[in-house]
Amino acid sequence: LLYERHGEPAAVVQLKDLEVPKLGDCDVHVKMLAAPINPADINMIQGTYPLLSALPAVGGNEGVGEVLEVGRRVRALAPGDWVIPADAGLGTWRTRGVFPEEMLLKVPRDIPVLCAATLSVNPCTAFRVLADFERLAPGDSVIQNAANSGVGQAVIQIARASGIRTINVVRDRPDLPKLVERLMALGADHVVTEEMLRKPEMKDIFKSIPRPRLALNCVGGKSTTEMLRHLQPKGTMVTYGGMAKQPVMVPVSAFIFRDVRLRGFWMTQWRKDHAQDQESVASMMDALCQLIRRGQLRAPACTEVPLQDYRAALEASMKPFVSSKQILLL
Repeated sequence: LLYERHGEPAAVVQLKDLEVPKLGDCDVHVKMLAAPINPADINMIQGTYPLLSALPAVGGNEGVGEVLEVGRRVRALAPGDWVIPADAGLGTWRTRGVFPEEMLLKVPRDIPVLCAATLSVNPCTAFRVLADFERLAPGDSVIQNAANSGVGQAVIQIARASGIRTINVVRDRPDLPKLVERLMALGADHVVTEEMLRKPEMKDIFKSIPRPRLALNCVGGKSTTEMLRHLQPKGTMVTYGGMAKQPVMVPVSAFIFRDVRLRGFWMTQWRKDHAQDQESVASMMDALCQLIRRGQLRAPACTEVPLQDYRAALEASMKPFVSSKQILLL
């Protein structure tokens, strides 16, 4: 799926037949199996993301493929292995591709294909924001907005597996009870709407669990300000997205009297910073694959779409209140 200019995805993305490039000594020929449509993919096509591929570009930053053939200098991969992108910008919305070996990470074949296809962005982001900003122990709590997003669902499950409680904020919507039920089934401790954050009943939640030391923000605007109220003194709020396209507003009193910390996180930057530190990448992937094998981390709710129906999938991925991720089957 190629785009030659930036613009609205359904208008600029086209399905094209291209020749598969020749296999170089350090290259890997991959047959793609499945690739999701993430918000960052849409923003890259629109030209509004901080990281843009050179045009013409193939869409997609995430997915899983099977190795068909390797160049003669390739050591770490063999035909039959499953691989995912080691970094953003790979262009995963294609049936086949030839990539340099260092652009790929091997993943075990014994995990479900949808888990592998959605592994490199959201679960990694969830893993890092839970691990890198506060030292959380079993019994501690975390509050997050956009709890039904891909990262939100992964946070719930990874936290649950570590004995950490989650307070999950979602926007009010027509099918709210159904969404609450789904998040509780994943292991959420509490699910509240943005409106509830302002209500005195929130105090009842903190009778049974401690106030959170960590807040995870993917929205911005009013949602963030309200969430911050419930953070413990000296707690940290990490912003990793801005779905409301509004700034983060923080009362001065939160800084002075509660000494809260505001941090940011971008998975792409983390990968750049750890490019030479393969051990931390491997231990994160290993931990996530173990959770998947034990049934403690599932793929987000997915809608599987054949590649030729890509336009409908792109449009569906941009609708509000969508809790299901569009996955292109390649």
